[in-house]
Amino acid sequence: MRRLLLISNSTMHGRGYLDHVLPEFRDFLGSLRKVLFVPWALADHDAYAAKASTAFARIGAQVTSLHQSSNVLAAIGSAEAVFVGGGNTFRLLDRLQRTGAAAALAARALDGMRYIGSSAGTGISAPTIRTTNDMPIVEPRTLAALGLIPFQINAHYLDADPNSTHMGETREERLRQFHEENDTPVLGLREGGWLRVEGDRVELRGTTNARLFVRGAPPREFVPPQDLSFLLHSSSPR
Repeated sequence: MRRLLLISNSTMHGRGYLDHVLPEFRDFLGSLRKVLFVPWALADHDAYAAKASTAFARIGAQVTSLHQSSNVLAAIGSAEAVFVGGGNTFRLLDRLQRTGAAAALAARALDGMRYIGSSAGTGISAPTIRTTNDMPIVEPRTLAALGLIPFQINAHYLDADPNSTHMGETREERLRQFHEENDTPVLGLREGGWLRVEGDRVELRGTTNARLFVRGAPPREFVPPQDLSFLLHSSSPR
């Protein structure tokens, strides 16, 4: 039974790190008090782990960082819950693949271990990382990700500014380009929104709408709280 909490962003404008989602974390974790943190999306693992530890301590949870473990696979195998932080999605996936942690995380999460992802940590829950906003600062072996859900996510989804003079593609245009080559639906998660996945149920939560892109159809808006369980029956990428 999947138990996933997939967050668009770790920090809201004007608020501290994880402030807007800590109440959801507390409810999601229930009685669990130990969380394994994956800091590999950023370069300074020690600083990132300390930041996460400070935030989780506010809900009575203790963080252990995966980069400090002498046996990565054993740490994942015994974890009660995992939090995969944001940063660069390519760097995160590359490290997960090189250590064997990607397969281990996927197996545990699909078997019921609580998985919390934010930004890049949310992006890797999809079949691939093809809809990330990040630059490929490193090259992972494959763009295939954990596949905890059958649809793609675009975290930090940003609407076009009608007053902007920027001539590059909007986020919507880039996602439409994805659908020129792929069938898989893409959910644009705006900052302040997240998904709670419990088994075969997906619920959009938070304070912002999500925008769903499906190949050959106009985008659809969803207002939280909203049942999006139909997305678990989405097609896999070609």
